[in-house]
Amino acid sequence: MANMDQIVKKLRAIWTFSADRVLLPCAFSLICLIGSYVKEQDLVPKSYFSDTKNVLNLYFVKVSWGWTLFLLVPFVFLSNSLKRPPVFVLQRLCALVVATAVWYICVNTFESIEEATGSCYETSTKEVVRGDITSKGICRKNGFVWDGYDISGHSFILSYSALVISEEMASMVDDAPGFRKPLLNGLYVSMSIIVYLWLFMFASTSVYFHSTMDKVVGTGCGLLGWYLTYRVWYRNRLSPGLPQRQTKQHA
Repeated sequence: MANMDQIVKKLRAIWTFSADRVLLPCAFSLICLIGSYVKEQDLVPKSYFSDTKNVLNLYFVKVSWGWTLFLLVPFVFLSNSLKRPPVFVLQRLCALVVATAVWYICVNTFESIEEATGSCYETSTKEVVRGDITSKGICRKNGFVWDGYDISGHSFILSYSALVISEEMASMVDDAPGFRKPLLNGLYVSMSIIVYLWLFMFASTSVYFHSTMDKVVGTGCGLLGWYLTYRVWYRNRLSPGLPQRQTKQHA
């Protein structure tokens, strides 16, 4: 227990330092731009992570929002219910509903844009177009290749998830009673690991996949979704509000 408390203390020092959430958005922006340049210059050789079937991509990134909610929902409920009224707990859970709506709208918009701007080709060389097939689903079902404006969903969801998690981690408490203490510590450490994992896989996406503009737009949507909620809307009275910060923050 003591070791876990020390780990949480060190992690909290890191997240408290960046509580103004300037460093994390800047990190995603820089990784996107530098990674895209590296990809365009073909400076990074292929590796295990350049294969979309790698374990982290299949079992974490593709269901990243599921992992985000799996960790955030119990953490938000337990940490906020200790010292805050039920109304505040409900507000924080509503913030996760809003975040899920942002995720759903953006992902489906990306899909719609790719569908509307794409064409079906027999091979990846795009030499023979199948003009008789106008649906992405039917195209791929028949073993053909659909080529449209493919905004990077990974760039969006990894940046957005990490920023939402980092915001909600602010409600961590030190004196949780009974079983809540080890449970909250475990959730806090797990969320910290997930944020670093999202950063790593975001960097992998940047250097191996998509065009520069696809990644810039995807990342921009992730940062914009976070900014418009936590930096604009949640500061207003008629909103879910901001997480209650349990420790003194740096300016």
